[in-house]
Amino acid sequence: MAPRAAGGSADYPSQAIQMLVGFAPGGGTDVIARLLAKKFSDDWKQSAVVVNRPGASGNIANNLVAKAEPDGYTLLIAVSSLVINPSLYKNMPYDTVKDLEPISLLSVAPNILAANPSTPVRSAHELIELARSRPGEISYASPGNGQASHLAMELLGTMAGVKFLHIPYNGGGPSVSAALGGQTQLVVGSLPTILPAIRNGSLRVIGVTTARRTSLAPDIPTIAEQANLPDYDANVWYGALAPAHTPRPIVDKVNAEIGKVLSEDDVRAQFANLGFEAAHTSPEEFAALIKSDLAKWGKVVRDSGARID
Repeated sequence: MAPRAAGGSADYPSQAIQMLVGFAPGGGTDVIARLLAKKFSDDWKQSAVVVNRPGASGNIANNLVAKAEPDGYTLLIAVSSLVINPSLYKNMPYDTVKDLEPISLLSVAPNILAANPSTPVRSAHELIELARSRPGEISYASPGNGQASHLAMELLGTMAGVKFLHIPYNGGGPSVSAALGGQTQLVVGSLPTILPAIRNGSLRVIGVTTARRTSLAPDIPTIAEQANLPDYDANVWYGALAPAHTPRPIVDKVNAEIGKVLSEDDVRAQFANLGFEAAHTSPEEFAALIKSDLAKWGKVVRDSGARID
């Protein structure tokens, strides 16, 4: 798509803004988008509406935004499947780097690894040693094939030189139930999904998948620190993007509004309740993260053999 002139940037926004979400209402991406849309509407006195276009792990909405007019009135609220999908799907209808304009990161959410209490491990180091002695036998449940939680374990296995047995389930709830019932020895997934079972003693915590401990549960150690893998980092992030060639003044105005919204105490509290940490970045910082993660998760997908189509 050819670049458009920056006309209209000065009075932006002068009409309704659509925020596309590639998932059904009620999920994390949708909740974040609706919170932002309300704040944008209140602050800018222009309607900001969330449009759900679920399917293909977000690819349908991603493609619609990639093909939209670069005028700032069609935005994408995406999750980190954006940087995993190009390796999972053979035929991508858009180019993540060339067709989308990063605006800002919105939040980062850790995944958490927990074990059925009958599994004889209490740390990531012990888990790796057990997996080394029983290659391919230590099973873990995830919310689905190719999801960030699945690839977090594949990254751990690759970095530690061990092999786990992946058993995908249809969502976070069923995967936790599998570990609780002993169908799998481990489960990896979102903090809000797994933390209640850890707190009541039904599951034993192993660690969070982020490089640093999360402020949402600072008592839980990282897998990286326990396993002496300082470069291990596997999180789920959410971010805002626009079609490529969106005028820079519009990108900057949206970025500034995101920074304002994410600094508000009520927003940060709502994020925390969802298991998210607010994270505002410059467009350049977000672009660098996207490029880095495309390479990182591309290697993990290739090494693991994960496929969707």
